[in-house]
Amino acid sequence: MRVFRVILLSILVLAFLVSPALAGDTIKVGAILAVTGPASFLGSPEAKTLQMLAEEVNAKGGIHGKKIELIIKDSGANPEKAISFAKQLIEEEKVFAIIGPSTSGETMKIKNIAEKGRTILLSCAAAEVIVNPVAKYVFKTPQKDSFAVRKIYEQMKKMGIKKIGVVVGNTGFGKAGKKQLEKIAPEYGIKILISEVYDKKATDLTALVTKLKAKNVEAVVNWSIVPAQSIVAKNMKQIGLNVPLFQSHGFGNIKYVKAAGAAAEGIIFPAGRLLVADVLPDSNPQKKVLLKYKNDYESRYKEAVSTFGGHAYDAFMILVRAIKEAGLDKEKVRDAIENMKGFVGTGGIFNFSPTDHNGLDMDSFAMLTVKNGKFTLLEE
Repeated sequence: MRVFRVILLSILVLAFLVSPALAGDTIKVGAILAVTGPASFLGSPEAKTLQMLAEEVNAKGGIHGKKIELIIKDSGANPEKAISFAKQLIEEEKVFAIIGPSTSGETMKIKNIAEKGRTILLSCAAAEVIVNPVAKYVFKTPQKDSFAVRKIYEQMKKMGIKKIGVVVGNTGFGKAGKKQLEKIAPEYGIKILISEVYDKKATDLTALVTKLKAKNVEAVVNWSIVPAQSIVAKNMKQIGLNVPLFQSHGFGNIKYVKAAGAAAEGIIFPAGRLLVADVLPDSNPQKKVLLKYKNDYESRYKEAVSTFGGHAYDAFMILVRAIKEAGLDKEKVRDAIENMKGFVGTGGIFNFSPTDHNGLDMDSFAMLTVKNGKFTLLEE
């Protein structure tokens, strides 16, 4: 009788330990995205991308016979909401993994929550501090801030620019970018004459760009992910600050160009090659992936593809590949992501390692510009 009880207890414990993330015929995947609000240019295409990809995977029978159950939470880029949703997804929904958040500030707020919950987090945000230092369960798909800074400074050096002004939004992404811009500038012989932080909710930055003009800067770097990217460009044009404007890799949505209008012409920024997929040579290893995603997304949603949707594409497909390779054990899937090599995504070719949870190198960036209201490769 005692042996029977022990066996029965073991069965009950095992049943309790079976993850609800794999309950029934689905694999629960959570997503925390800024679908609405000031960062909707990021979160909206990310959410649409995930919905499209989940439907595609499920139409083919799912993974290991289980379909993806996608649970999207709209944070509106609010860190407090992101915290609440992360706890809900991990503790109540028992998700297999979380994709997102859209912004760096939100990601940093939930990084430790994912760690404590032993839940894979594939962030769609860019700040380098997300993966530096490395956290066991936290990965990110956008390229590193420091690589973006170096690409910008390399271009400035070619153009003979030595004295610049830096303006950033008061977000996690903006502050992280400011730190990298200031740290790396001396390596390229660049002097930052003025470095300012503005409110991400600002609707007029005339006073700020007037300060830049007074310093006689030779170029401006704006580092943000909010509509102010367009406002900086318009205000510079309005006061006659006619110097090159460099944006961060957060500029990769054509909606920012449309919002800035004629003032966007000539803006220079680093980005993945998704935005210029059509003009890539056939020999480029990313071209096939980029064109399929671009065509699928644009034909379905009737809007231009963006690098932000691409970050969600990479996160989702990395997770799918890891589950296909490692099965339905969350720890083995985590290990599979950490050791994944040669994954061709929209942001570049990913090669993760225990010391690199981003997996991209400098070559993942190309320098782009705005010409006739469209993104194009910068002619050097």
